Amino acid sequence: MPTAFIFHPDHVLHHTGPFHPERPERMQAILSHIEDEKSREPGSPLHDLIHLEPVSADLSWIKTVHEPSYVDAVPGWCRQNLRDLPTGDTTICQESYQAALLTAGAGLAGVDAIIDGRVDNAFCCMRPPGHHAESNRGMGFCIFNNIAIAVRYAQQRHHAERVVIIDWDVHHGNGTQQIFEEDPTVFYISIHQSPHYPFTGLSGECGEGDGEGYTLNMPVAAGAGNEIYINAFKDIVAPAVTRYDPDLVFLSAGFDAHCDDPLSGTTVTEEGFADMMHIVMDLADVLCESRLVSFLEGGYDLNALAQCVTEHIIMLTE
Repeated sequence: MPTAFIFHPDHVLHHTGPFHPERPERMQAILSHIEDEKSREPGSPLHDLIHLEPVSADLSWIKTVHEPSYVDAVPGWCRQNLRDLPTGDTTICQESYQAALLTAGAGLAGVDAIIDGRVDNAFCCMRPPGHHAESNRGMGFCIFNNIAIAVRYAQQRHHAERVVIIDWDVHHGNGTQQIFEEDPTVFYISIHQSPHYPFTGLSGECGEGDGEGYTLNMPVAAGAGNEIYINAFKDIVAPAVTRYDPDLVFLSAGFDAHCDDPLSGTTVTEEGFADMMHIVMDLADVLCESRLVSFLEGGYDLNALAQCVTEHIIMLTE
């Protein structure tokens, strides 16, 4: 079956101002590179993508992971044309709420397409990203936690019992960890540079209460590259996910661990991301009938981002 590519033109309406790394040009670079690749390669599997345009997520699904008071306040803050969310360091504009509803909706569309049997897997190409957003606040470049919303949707709408989230963004997904840290039905795994923003994700943070043992953090030092990342996936991630035996695999696919990215000190290359993706796809193939939803998180060097995402999507089609 084909791969879903989920994108809405209004993702670019979220304007963050000049010189901000999380900018609309990220989407434009990805889309242009995909079209260039299709032009160069008439037989490219990119021609076979199922293009889906998401609709805005219903607020009831967003409120499964975020406090209602926070969700209800966001549109007012955007209408006021504030520079940043009052809850943190997230830059917004008047159109940010509209874009954020669509990013949340992209994940729901991906889950539906997979569960309904229309596609094997899906890539959600959207912004703003989500993994820093906690239950009661936006943070980093994130307003709503897109992957967390999609996970709860898969569980409550489609009755998934066990879900794994693998996060290879260079920054720790503090929001995703916080939302699920007491929940044994969601296994959160993160490899990230440390010390680095948001200065969470120590190896000793392994979940709380019933969720103890269902958070796995793998902090790596600046300078870590392909070998360290790939060995972590082979020796730690793959055995842990296999033991957990999930119904669905979710991937926070940030590409800011790339050696050219301005916001990181790690040195992963396109080949390194490809090798990690091979391991993730093999796990999904063996454990849950290839059901994998990938979410774009970070990645701020436009050329590196576009190349990595294009290769990432091609791999999903294999």
